[in-house]
Amino acid sequence: MPRADVNGIEIEYETFGPEDAPAVLLINGLGSQMTRWPVPFCEKLVARGYRVIRFDNRDVGRSTWFASGDRYTLSDMAADAAALLDHLTIDKAHVAGVSMGGMIAQTVAIEHPSRVLSLTSIMSATGAPGTMDATPEAAAILTQVAPDPTVDEEAFVAHGMKNARTIGSPGYPWSDEALRERVLSEMRRAYNPKGVQRQRGAIGASGDRTEKLSQLDVPTVVLHGEADPLIPKAGGEATARAIPGAELRIIPGMGHDLPEALYDTIIDAIVAAAERAR
Repeated sequence: MPRADVNGIEIEYETFGPEDAPAVLLINGLGSQMTRWPVPFCEKLVARGYRVIRFDNRDVGRSTWFASGDRYTLSDMAADAAALLDHLTIDKAHVAGVSMGGMIAQTVAIEHPSRVLSLTSIMSATGAPGTMDATPEAAAILTQVAPDPTVDEEAFVAHGMKNARTIGSPGYPWSDEALRERVLSEMRRAYNPKGVQRQRGAIGASGDRTEKLSQLDVPTVVLHGEADPLIPKAGGEATARAIPGAELRIIPGMGHDLPEALYDTIIDAIVAAAERAR
């Protein structure tokens, strides 16, 4: 898979669809690899007439991992995304992000506005107080230490499956087989738990974006799960209130994940934002 030397680091990425189609840049959440935007999802978006780019954020997957003590912010991660567009000679793109990726997408729109045709912020928040108040069970996931997969792979898989079910969509549950395969495939592709903590630090260091979001002039759709236990729907509601003209879509039964049954719902949101940019 190709890698780009951008912003002083290496970013692993993958593209789908014709180079002359409008580009959609997909940005991942905390600790999530680009495979969380599955190939079938990307292919569905290509079928709607778009070129799709997915990539591993810094400190996750096969992009550059940082060292203990290193610090960065969402602004640095947004700069990575903009630099990847430079590498691909894409002047402007429709930008969509999920969870932390939504925060990065918001930051791209704030700090690199000339690069963003439309914005889709999914299960994300503004960073304002009260917009990221997880349930106790969901919050615990962020601090739990997973079993070492090199010592006990089965315990690691069980831990990952339990966490996924804790924050997942109650209306669209995954099968045990599918969840197990996801946990295993991600671990075997790349496993960097220390990077997750640095990414959490980037979220914490980046503060409240409400005022800056209020100055945006970009077609925006905000999509959020009504049953999200990790970033409550208040996060999506605050994002939609902050961005002038943003459309808010609350999805019943959706938690903090992207189940296959909701692919079309999510793609419809991305396309709705993109079509408003024409």
